[in-house]
Amino acid sequence: MVDILYPLFFLFIGGSTISDLMINEQIRDKEVRVISSDGEQLGIMSAKEAQKLADDEGLDLVKISPKANPPVCKIVDYGKYRYEQARREKEAKKKQHVVEVKEIRMSPNIDANDMNTKVNAAKKFISKGDKVKVTLRFRGREMAHMQSSKHILDDFAEALSDVAVVEKAPKIEGRSMSLVLTEKKS
Repeated sequence: MVDILYPLFFLFIGGSTISDLMINEQIRDKEVRVISSDGEQLGIMSAKEAQKLADDEGLDLVKISPKANPPVCKIVDYGKYRYEQARREKEAKKKQHVVEVKEIRMSPNIDANDMNTKVNAAKKFISKGDKVKVTLRFRGREMAHMQSSKHILDDFAEALSDVAVVEKAPKIEGRSMSLVLTEKKS
């Protein structure tokens, strides 16, 4: 049961509240659909009646689906509900993979063996599910021959054509030319 410490759940951090769920007296709807603590649907009733049922059981009335018509409220122990919800979110976060963009830098006068080493590194990144940005950097007199060096990036993409596709075609950005490769979908 949420008692005197209840306002502490609604501390402000960075402009938003810790809890975005409405509980007990915060629920101002005329009618709500109520689900009991054991998962049984009790039907549609006024928020006051639902609150009385929750108080009789010594539990809290929590609005779990505010956008439904009428809103869905459940009779639960609020602290336990928040803990379970946080645990589910943490599990979901563990299972997701954040796609990173790995960068491979080269110069226009790269040798074939060096190119193969860079291709192998890119294959490793792509197999892990990351995107690869291949950058060709130009310095000094190399700037005069930018367009004739485009074939290096094309050869790089061709070497990885079995595992990757070109997401962004080669493009000149200042003193460099780059393209982005991403995993080939089967």
